[in-house]
Order: sequence, then C-alpha cells, then structure tokens
Amino acid sequence: MSDAVAATAGQRIFLDRQTPDAYKAYVRAARTVRAAADDAGLDRTLVELVNLRVSQLNGCASCLDVHTRAALAAGDTPRRLGVLAAWRDTELFTPRERAALALAEATTHPADADAQERAYAEAREVLDDAALSAVIWVAITINAFNRVSILSKHPVRQD
Repeated sequence: MSDAVAATAGQRIFLDRQTPDAYKAYVRAARTVRAAADDAGLDRTLVELVNLRVSQLNGCASCLDVHTRAALAAGDTPRRLGVLAAWRDTELFTPRERAALALAEATTHPADADAQERAYAEAREVLDDAALSAVIWVAITINAFNRVSILSKHPVRQD
C-alpha cells in the first residue's frame, strides 16, 4: 500500500451519512423497485439471489452480509447460497432464477454486449415484461448500493 493510500485509508467518509438526502432518495428508489418486483411476481428469494450475485461481482462485503441474512430469512438455503458464485455449474437454480442471475450479471457488466444479448434473450423466454424490468431494476439498485458501501468502506457488522 502506498503512503498516500495508507494515509487516507482511515479517513473515509460514509457517503450515506455525509449526504443523507441523496442516500434517502436511493432508499426510496429501492422501496419502489421492491414493490415493482413484488407486483411482477418475483419472490423474495429470487430478488435476494440477484442482490447477492451482483454484490459478489462487485466485492461488497457489507451488502453480501445484509443480503445473505435476507436470503436466509426469505427461506433460501445455505447450500444454494454457498454455490451461488458458480450457479451455472449446478442444477440447484430454476430456469427463472438462472435467467435472472444472467440478466443481473449483464446489468452489472454492460460492456460485454454479447453476454448482455444472450442474457436478455434467455430472460425473455422465462420472464414476462414486468418481471424482466423488475430484475434489471433490482440489479441496478444493488449496484448503486454496492458502490456506496464499497467507497464508504462500510464494515460488516459484528453481531
């Protein structure tokens, strides 16, 4: 670690606390997205799988902690959560979940146009318009929260 990096490491601000109105706007948006997901018939476990997979891709420890707890509370299993990073290599996920996970990955890494087109086409086969839109919005929302937590260096709670 360079001296400049080491000098600022302990001086991080929590973006959510520094600019609370902006953070509150994100929270309101997240509530709207959650309602859209509910209205589209996405169950809580699928939404949390999307939140977890995006958080894995972004390396957000704080969000991984929060959404692992939420997924377990929603009824998902430790086994499925344990293999989520390798979801393509297991049959533990339904076609609908697989489509949502691929779409979430494509939303997180939009520069891979071929993967994005494949994911979108696959999603169209198993998700209606409302569900497809909701999955993309869930992925966009967790990507935003990941960046707030990562750049703020939010700690994982010790409970």
